[in-house]
Amino acid sequence: MTSDADKAEAHGQYVQTWNELLDALFAYSWKEDLSRFRSNYVFRGLSNSGYELKTSLMRLGGEYWELERHLVRNFKKYAHRNVVEKDLIWNWLAVAQHHGLPTRLMDWTYSPFVAMHFATCNLERFDVDGVVWCVDYVRTHELLPPVLRDVLENEGCNALTLQMLSAGAGSIDEFDAMSMDPFVAFFEPPSLDDRIVNQYALFSVLSSPRLSLDDWLLAHPELWRKIIIPAGLKWEIRDKLDQANVTERVLFPGLDGMCAWLKRNYSPGWRPRREENDLMHDGGNGFSK
Repeated sequence: MTSDADKAEAHGQYVQTWNELLDALFAYSWKEDLSRFRSNYVFRGLSNSGYELKTSLMRLGGEYWELERHLVRNFKKYAHRNVVEKDLIWNWLAVAQHHGLPTRLMDWTYSPFVAMHFATCNLERFDVDGVVWCVDYVRTHELLPPVLRDVLENEGCNALTLQMLSAGAGSIDEFDAMSMDPFVAFFEPPSLDDRIVNQYALFSVLSSPRLSLDDWLLAHPELWRKIIIPAGLKWEIRDKLDQANVTERVLFPGLDGMCAWLKRNYSPGWRPRREENDLMHDGGNGFSK
């Protein structure tokens, strides 16, 4: 019997060269009606192709879904009163995710180069294949509940904003109750700092904290691609990204990002991975460091 992991792996596209990787990432981006290259995909890079698309809330384990409201309530209670511009639940969730609180949100980016960075930035995982997940968020949004689809159509855009989400659902409970069918929404966070801006970030949010994005995507194979990066190709990708200035120094502005870049840049080479560091280094796109 074929497992879900096997199905996802079979759906993956293996690349062997830098040029093949670029072609795969920018595939289907030509828009005849615009005469421009405009991709409908968003991207998420992981250093291990076997990693599941789990939210930070899921990684808590146990009955994690029961903890969501308590985490959010206490974050709102203890956070500085000026931490968010407007008292919207989606604003609170975005800020909480950005600062490392476990939430049902997941980090994505419009930039395939940013995703490539997060697939190759952990030197301790250079012994395993990496992956870049590509999801067609435009077609994904065709499966949204009518209220959210109408908001997108009225605004003439493809991705939701905090205000647009709030217009459709003012609370998490309202969001979850919008449809009997599971759905995924992608929304752009506010420009909280240079990290959000430089990483060209957006979040996905699922219609239930218990919903697995892996399972949802497997039920909609026409909406995604999984590009596998062989371990042997990681060094070339890493060096070329560094030369293109796609590094921690740019993606995590400040002394922390600069030190992470310098540490990696001057490391002697691949070292065996240390299990206790996996999650610290592999938060996916890394917007919530």
